[in-house]
Amino acid sequence: MRILAIDYGEKRTGIAVTDEMQLIASGLTTIPSGTALAFLKDYFTKEKVEKVLIGEPKQMNGQPSQSAGLIDAFTVKFSEQFPDMQVVRVDERFTSKMAFQTMINSGLKKKQRQDKGLIDEISATILLQDYLIQKNK
Repeated sequence: MRILAIDYGEKRTGIAVTDEMQLIASGLTTIPSGTALAFLKDYFTKEKVEKVLIGEPKQMNGQPSQSAGLIDAFTVKFSEQFPDMQVVRVDERFTSKMAFQTMINSGLKKKQRQDKGLIDEISATILLQDYLIQKNK
């Protein structure tokens, strides 16, 4: 069974998923946030998912960031629509910066690095990869 990670944002949502053995995190897609629940409903009918990670935005001091309310509201809607799905909230403080640095390190051109959807997808992948590393320690 897979683990799925969601980097939910006001406009876009990045989604990453593991392989069946939960060893490798890969970017799946970036979708408009308004379509996230419908996308996930469809995905869950095709793939077996054990749990879903949802990013928890925090400021450097550990306090919730200004986008926390938006993501908390999404998490409530998600849990209502998928009551049997285990949800794990994970700190996403540095994922966007790490995603952007990953794009630079991989040699993407400036125009490609401006693709906010790609940043969201890579952020979700980093969330998931970090979770896998912690889980397997």
